[in-house]
Amino acid sequence: MKPISEAHVAQPGLAVVDVAACDDQTAFAVQALLAGRWATASADRTNRVPGEPGVRLRCYLDVRQELGSQL
Repeated sequence: MKPISEAHVAQPGLAVVDVAACDDQTAFAVQALLAGRWATASADRTNRVPGEPGVRLRCYLDVRQELGSQL
């Protein structure tokens, strides 16, 4: 995975979430739970790290903006 960019955490309320899971289905389920609550830049694929178990997925959240909220 690429290093986290300063722009992704430049303001309070912005977060980068790295998910480690046993399989794609589990990783995408976690991402869907996060995306169901906050504005989320979702990933469309997982990554495998050679020598490490499972898969990795990174998504970007804006926890200042809950879904359904009026800004």
